[in-house]
Amino acid sequence: MWLASQEPLMPRSSRIFLDSVVLHIIQRGNNRNACFLATEDYGHYLSCLRTAACQADCAVHAYVLMTNHVHLLLSPAHAAAVPAMMRSVAQKHAQYINWRYRRTGTLWEGRYRAALIQNDTHLLVCQRYVELNPVRARMVQYPGQYPWSSYRCNAEGRANAIVVAHSTYLELGTDPTVRQTAYRRLFDEPLAERQLQHIRIATNNNFAVGDQEFLRSVSKGR
Repeated sequence: MWLASQEPLMPRSSRIFLDSVVLHIIQRGNNRNACFLATEDYGHYLSCLRTAACQADCAVHAYVLMTNHVHLLLSPAHAAAVPAMMRSVAQKHAQYINWRYRRTGTLWEGRYRAALIQNDTHLLVCQRYVELNPVRARMVQYPGQYPWSSYRCNAEGRANAIVVAHSTYLELGTDPTVRQTAYRRLFDEPLAERQLQHIRIATNNNFAVGDQEFLRSVSKGR
């Protein structure tokens, strides 16, 4: 079962971080303005992400950099890891953009959003949600055409120094070729509108995606 209902258990605006529990994070540009204006900008953000994830001890499983926002799917080794990583990436990329384009002011929206994601199929659905963003935005016809996401790594085996495979992904097959084939097959079926809405609701409300037991455990762990 997905989100308990259209009204999640104990919704509140504060973000929740739990040791080793996967998070779906969205960070948007201020007033939905662009965060990336050239190819070099995407590369700079990814370089910052790789460094900050290693320093903060976060494992990034999937990502996509859209023109005016970013999606990340990651596991923090400890609850304090995510704020440290996000602060580092946001500050360094904002400084870079301001310097490169001779601008001033805030690059990012005030707060990033984060939803806890239950392992198993919930995680893989959210991972597909992340990597399918360019397709939903009609920027490309299939996710492998978009260069600024983790799809080419997870589905096609291309080297990517940022991505760390989650154990749920590894369970798709006994070797990389089998896993990648199984992962690509997941994309044959589009995500249901209900799944899309549940991920959006949970992330925008800083809550969780999972079954009833998972949602209750998250509520108790606040």
